[in-house]
Amino acid sequence: MRTGVITQKVGMTRLFLEDGRHVPVTVLKLDGCQVVARRTEDTDGYTAVQLGSGFAKPKRLTKADRGQFAKAEVEPKKKLAEFRVDAANLLEVGDVILADHFVPGQKVDVTGITIGRGFSGAMKRWNFRGLEASHGVSISHRSLGGTGGRQDPGKTFKNKKMHGHYGVDRVTTQNLEIAKVDVERGLIMVKGAVPGHRGGWVMVRDAVKHQVPKEAPVPGSVKKRTANGAEVAAEG
Repeated sequence: MRTGVITQKVGMTRLFLEDGRHVPVTVLKLDGCQVVARRTEDTDGYTAVQLGSGFAKPKRLTKADRGQFAKAEVEPKKKLAEFRVDAANLLEVGDVILADHFVPGQKVDVTGITIGRGFSGAMKRWNFRGLEASHGVSISHRSLGGTGGRQDPGKTFKNKKMHGHYGVDRVTTQNLEIAKVDVERGLIMVKGAVPGHRGGWVMVRDAVKHQVPKEAPVPGSVKKRTANGAEVAAEG
C-alpha cells in the first residue's frame, strides 16, 4: 500500500487524443505536497505518513502546529492529511511527492467535499418526480408527497428522504483513470468529474479495487531533501 497525495482542484478541461477524440478531464494541482510526519508501529501502533500541502501564514497557526512544522523543518502547510501505508513504503520527513507518483492509465480513488447547495427541496436533493401538473393538484407541484401514515405508524420514520441541507459531504469517487501527468507544473489530470468546487482539496490514492500498475514508482516519486535543506533529483 502506497501513500496518496493531497491536491487542489483547478477545474475541468479536455485533452485531444491522436485519433481526434477528446476526453474530459479534471485538473488537480500538487501544491508542495510534502511529508510532515511519520507514524510507526513502535510509537503509534500503525504505519502511516502525514502529508501537508499549500502554504499557511505562521501567525494563523496554533503554537502546537508551529512546533510540529519546526520539528519537521518544513514550511507551514495549509492542509494536512494522513495516509496509511505499509511499513516498507514509509517516506522520509521532508520528501516532496511529484505528479508522476501516478502513471497514465492507472485507476485511482478521489475524495473531496461536494459543493454546498444550501437548503434544497426533495426534488433537487433526492431526484423526486414531484406531484402531478393537473388532476386537482395546485400550488404543491414540487412537494415531496406523504411522509408517513396516520394512526399507524403515527410518526415519520428517521432517515426519511425529505427537504433539507444538501451538499458539503465527504464523497469518494472510485476507479477514475489517470489521463495525463505534468511533473514540471505539478498537474494530475483525471478522466471525468471529481467531487468539490474549484480550489477545494482533493485526496487521490491508489484504487482499492484495482492492482497498482507495475510502472508506478514504489514507495513513490519524490524529491529528497539533503542535509542543507535543498532538494535533489526524484527517486522511485
